[in-house]
Amino acid sequence: MTLYGRHHEKAELDRVLDGAREGTGAGLVLWGDPGIGKTALLEDTALTAADFTVLCCRGTRMESGLAFAALHELLWPVVDRIGTLPAAQAAALRGALGHHRDPADRFLIGAAVLTLLSELAGEQPVLLAVDDAQWLDEPTVDCLCFVARRLRTEPVALLLATHADPARGPWDPLPSLEVTGLPDADARLLAAAAWPDADELTLARTVRVAGGNPLALQELPGTPALTGPTDLGAPALAGTAAVTARNAATAIAGTPVATATITAAAPPASPTGTSAPAVPAPGTPFPVGPRLRRAFTARIDALSPTARTLLLLIATEERGEQWVLREAAARLGAGDDAWEEVRLSGLLDARGGRLRVRHPLLRAVVYEDAPSPGRRAAHRALARVLAGTDAEELRAWHLAAACEGPDETVAALLTAAAERAWERGGCATAERILRRAAELSPEPAAASVRLARGARAAWEAGRADTARELLDRAARLASDEEAAEPSGGLRGLIEFAHGNQETAHRHLLRDVPALSRPDKAAELAGVAVRAGWSAGSPALQAAALRVLTGLPDVPPVLPEWWREEGPAPALTDEAVARLGAGSWRLMPPATLAVAWGAEEALAEALERKVAELRRTDAATALVLTVPQTATLDLVRGRWADATANATETLRLAEEIGADHAASQCRNVLAWLAAARGDEAATGELSARALEMSVPRGVRALTAAAYWSRGQLALHAGRAEEASGLLERLTEPGHEAAHGTFALLSAADAAEAAVRAGRPEAALPHARRLREWADRTGTAWAAAAAHRCAALLAGDPAEAGARFRAALAVPGAAARPFDHARTRLLYGEWLRRVRRRTDAREQLAEAAETFRRLGAAPLLARARTERELTGRQPRRPGDAGVSLTPQERRVARLAAEGLTNREIAARLLISPRTVGHHLSNVFPKLGVTSRAELSHVDFEDGVRLTP
Repeated sequence: MTLYGRHHEKAELDRVLDGAREGTGAGLVLWGDPGIGKTALLEDTALTAADFTVLCCRGTRMESGLAFAALHELLWPVVDRIGTLPAAQAAALRGALGHHRDPADRFLIGAAVLTLLSELAGEQPVLLAVDDAQWLDEPTVDCLCFVARRLRTEPVALLLATHADPARGPWDPLPSLEVTGLPDADARLLAAAAWPDADELTLARTVRVAGGNPLALQELPGTPALTGPTDLGAPALAGTAAVTARNAATAIAGTPVATATITAAAPPASPTGTSAPAVPAPGTPFPVGPRLRRAFTARIDALSPTARTLLLLIATEERGEQWVLREAAARLGAGDDAWEEVRLSGLLDARGGRLRVRHPLLRAVVYEDAPSPGRRAAHRALARVLAGTDAEELRAWHLAAACEGPDETVAALLTAAAERAWERGGCATAERILRRAAELSPEPAAASVRLARGARAAWEAGRADTARELLDRAARLASDEEAAEPSGGLRGLIEFAHGNQETAHRHLLRDVPALSRPDKAAELAGVAVRAGWSAGSPALQAAALRVLTGLPDVPPVLPEWWREEGPAPALTDEAVARLGAGSWRLMPPATLAVAWGAEEALAEALERKVAELRRTDAATALVLTVPQTATLDLVRGRWADATANATETLRLAEEIGADHAASQCRNVLAWLAAARGDEAATGELSARALEMSVPRGVRALTAAAYWSRGQLALHAGRAEEASGLLERLTEPGHEAAHGTFALLSAADAAEAAVRAGRPEAALPHARRLREWADRTGTAWAAAAAHRCAALLAGDPAEAGARFRAALAVPGAAARPFDHARTRLLYGEWLRRVRRRTDAREQLAEAAETFRRLGAAPLLARARTERELTGRQPRRPGDAGVSLTPQERRVARLAAEGLTNREIAARLLISPRTVGHHLSNVFPKLGVTSRAELSHVDFEDGVRLTP
């Protein structure tokens, strides 16, 4: 291969390869006009990467509707290595590639591909070369995006070529390089090499007209495009002969631009009220300049009718499967003569054992210029050949392309294909297929069901806007109630996860009776109760609770979580465990468990549920469940675990668009940042949470953000500001008013009011805590009530007794941060009444807990108070080791005996990344082997134990 020019592009590509050789993986997106030379650059790079394992794939129009079609092509050379992966990953990847039909989650598929690439890269660097990325099927795009975000520690290079600016698509996070036209000198060399017999005038005209586009330089010489008189004064083509969308309306040499749009004839309007392309077109046409189009057309028209039919068949099939093409050609009457004629035309590319029209632009012109009956005949012939093979989804697409109007048989085939794609983790593909199936449905009722199922598929793929649009269309053909069963009550679930909680509550309760399965109805009603709680509305919560308790086979403990009147429920470990054995959607919010003092019982149930979910990597369930464990870890003093869980889950929530789950993670991290005195992080995280929660009426999330800000101000000594923020949680009608959070923050609010010199404002908060403690008997509430009473006591004897009572409550020490705060306040009081020895004891215990947790503001305050007692504080010589949350998580799992591959599967990273983290952990901890990690105390500042 000879590349003319392209020195800058090759240097950038070499830089990516060099980084991979050094173990620093990266990606690069080449983008530019069709025919501009992106494919040539990819192929040249693959040839120069002799020391790499090179895996290639190319997106095609037809296969863009098939789940994981491009991934199948990419991994085909190494498919035998799948068996070496962890069992769950191997099963998921085999399912994605169509080896079986077991359900699989797309994040587990992405983790499997990452692990496979990491293990290949352990032998030699890996180059992934992906051409025509604009036509990749969406599940493959999701998988490659997942991998691309995790290449930093892998010897893997990912190169993609696409037409559009990646800043407007899924490849936005990757660096990009625009490929532009060749300079005139290089352009002339290329044209002369392609047409050695061309004279100087023809070459000059070619260079001028082609605008540096390599494909145009190779196609235009000797065609009518250069012979007309208008060409003598025509300007250059602004950098390309294949005019792109940004200048598609521009006239060239006085001739409007013609575009070759890859679609079949539009069928008559279906019951959905729309007419969609009969084939899975990429959505944007291939703009072809008039001269280049004439050059292609002249070569096509020179063929005999039978040869043109064969060329159309090849353009329609696109995969290049020669046995399929041979059999389909025979059905269309194209024999050996036609094959020989097309072979000699120079219009085909037969590399790699596949037979394709040699350029997407040429394929576009062949397909677009063919009459509609010819296109439909080609699709029918291909569908007949594929009957009885394992390519049922592709066959269904060809039949759909051949339809001239609604067809229930084809719609049913598409529906079955969609369900198979869904099972393999191709939710986005399933949505696309179901959308087309709805368009071919003769009856509005059937179309509505398919649109509703497509909406659920889009929702599972993390595309909430698309899900809403399809659900709206389904409802217009039938009704919201009729769409509820096939969508699983999706209208309310979307609102609950992304939108307004009162609206979610209304939709959820409306759809409960529409669900035929009692367990699904109970789940939906449970989510409705939670929506009422999230909205901070006891009335909505009670209305949903009445519906839930009226359903059959509802676990008794479930309604008891939510009752705000009457005695406390019997939240035994056994009852909570029984609830945890059911659906994750029935699990109550962790903050409610914290209020009931049931954090240990719920934590055990959630940990079992999370372990189960991690074995299957059900990402949606994990995103909604893991933040609950992080909240419980906060109160139990396991702040490192809370940080790691919230950080990990925030990334997953952002990837699938789970807005409210992401806000919950941010609130956990904001609370921790406030306790640690990180003003910037608290402000940024809480602001992001409020940006989502306030407009949507999610008062639970809004209240949590206000609590974090109030706590930050309180710890920083800004009592008036803290009191103003925390009072909002009890202010009727305020956006942050929420009963559960008002209760949990009551001790903070009371302390802030007292420190601000307004003890009367602390009385309602103290009363709230006392009433809850009397009703429930929870240790935390009793200790907090005693603490508030001590702050408000006018009599020194009563204050001392109240502080001692708070510290003596059985079980109060299980919440170490709150317990240490009581010790701090007691120590400060003891110092003020001149009991300095006793004060030092309390302050020293408080300081040690704050040091271990990393609560810097309160640690500084405790040390200052100790200094005021007249004795310097004991400062530990070893303040612990600083590990990042992910390093700490990896180290803990390694200490438990998990292998690198098992840790990678658990954390959705690659084994090589696990090794990278451990290589940082060992020197930080001063250990030299994994066995020594078992002697590390991860609960007490990360330190070696004797």
